[in-house]
Amino acid sequence: MNAGLSIRTAIVKTDASFYALPKKKFLELSSRYPEIYEYAANTFSKRMLDESYASVLAVDQAVHFLSGVVPFSFLPENELQKIAAELSTVSYPKETVLFMQDRSALESVYLIQKGAVERYYEKEQKKILSGLLGEGNIFGGISVLLNDGISVRTVKPVEDTYLYALPKQRFLDICRRHEAFSEFFTDTFGKRMLDRSYAEIFKKSIQPKEETLQFFNQSIETIYSRDLVSCDTDLSIRQAADLMSRRHCSCIFIRAKDKGVVGVVTDNDLRRKVIARRFDINRPVSEIMSTPLTTVPSRALIFEGLMIMMQKNIKHLAVTGATGRVIGVVTNQDLLSAQGQSPVFLIREIRMARRFDQIADKFDQVPKLIQSLLSSGAKAKNVTRLITTISDSILDKIIRFSLDESGPPPVRFAFMIMGSEGRNEQTLKTDQDNAIVFEDVADESESEVKKYFIQLGEKICNRLDKAGYAFCTGGVMAKNPKWCQSLSKWKKYFSNWIHAAAPEDLLYSSIFFDFRKAYGDTGLVTQLHRHLFHSLIDWEGFFRHLAENALRFKPPLGFFRNFVVASKGEHRNAFNIKSAMMP
Repeated sequence: MNAGLSIRTAIVKTDASFYALPKKKFLELSSRYPEIYEYAANTFSKRMLDESYASVLAVDQAVHFLSGVVPFSFLPENELQKIAAELSTVSYPKETVLFMQDRSALESVYLIQKGAVERYYEKEQKKILSGLLGEGNIFGGISVLLNDGISVRTVKPVEDTYLYALPKQRFLDICRRHEAFSEFFTDTFGKRMLDRSYAEIFKKSIQPKEETLQFFNQSIETIYSRDLVSCDTDLSIRQAADLMSRRHCSCIFIRAKDKGVVGVVTDNDLRRKVIARRFDINRPVSEIMSTPLTTVPSRALIFEGLMIMMQKNIKHLAVTGATGRVIGVVTNQDLLSAQGQSPVFLIREIRMARRFDQIADKFDQVPKLIQSLLSSGAKAKNVTRLITTISDSILDKIIRFSLDESGPPPVRFAFMIMGSEGRNEQTLKTDQDNAIVFEDVADESESEVKKYFIQLGEKICNRLDKAGYAFCTGGVMAKNPKWCQSLSKWKKYFSNWIHAAAPEDLLYSSIFFDFRKAYGDTGLVTQLHRHLFHSLIDWEGFFRHLAENALRFKPPLGFFRNFVVASKGEHRNAFNIKSAMMP
């Protein structure tokens, strides 16, 4: 009845012996035999009729609740005890409007104990800035501190909801005496003010100007060039180059009759495809154009344009309007001039590096970049894409340095990455998950070939570790002979994991089946993918085992729907979000 926390103190008065029933077993029995649960519940209910008992328990539960809610968790224990004694509990049925935007005066700040509420801002009878708050969330703090106690948004429960109410004066008193507590609300306010829609709510507050908005969260239409240089497909390369020179531009777009813009030729194309190969400059420019054209909508975020340019390793991006017609161009120079230390700049430094020590510290620059993106409201998907793109660039360079030292590989091979990076979902705190696959060779030469790739894998993995990507504690790395194998051996691994489906096999499949090529021969990885999908089609039992394995995970929630945290060790009182996400 109290999330496993002792309600009262128990002291042994004389020597005593006990039978100990493990908590897990007791909870299991309580779920199987209603009479056990009812006995505990009835006893608890009778004791709660005693006001002094109920009061002590309520304060104890409130302290436990507050200690897990930021920013109350910043406060000392004695302060939490005082606050808990002053909290009142209120409940509201779903669909009851608690506060109305710009009308309701708040006399308290509220913490959601159980249930959920929707809060939203109304503009022209439409809901905007709508958000859902759940257990442990706070509302009313910004309104009390920064809007004269008037509710900033409308608040309405979406299910029966129980709230803790902290009186406004008590809240203001805590803010005055505890700077970290107060800064939590003002910092949250500052981040929301980056959203121009939210800023409109505060007519008396400073309006954020366009130049103060975070660079990456602006749309491409704020920086792209509308001065589009283009020509027909049959114009000669010499004439196209002359036109680029006269217009002082680094690219020219190629138009086809009735099709619009179909390709682009850049100054880099002229160097690589024409000058270096002594290509006939009187030939049509369409013969050297890059097609299909890579485009981005003008209303897309600068961040999205950056990701396309980095992932495709291009410097010119065609910008399209509402109808899909090309209306302009954005270049890497446009981005660099607008924001000196952009991701493009970092990626360019990595790709231009000539020695390992020139990229060894590049990953250390990423956290500040990510912090800026998060502060400006960037989507988590875009952030993980950026981290993955930077990691891919570092890995590509490390592999090239290692190949230069090791000499040409004896046969075709591919360096594979798995897990979160294999899904393009890499986070800042990550370790290595990689492997090598090489083409099948004769039995007599396999050991020598494998020796080369193990040594190559060791160089790559060691450099990755120095660059900030820690060794995998489970040894899932290309330096491990077990994960440096021929194509046929990898196919056997996959088949065995699918059909055996023992706990260890399911663990391996959850790591290795999210794989992609980082470097090397695409054909080998494609063959492995085909083998995987074919094997899965032939054996449906694997999916049953996966489902059964997922069902073994229990949500990390206590009796009162609070998170179960680590009870001891280095991460005591912390919540392991990765284990909760594992299924």
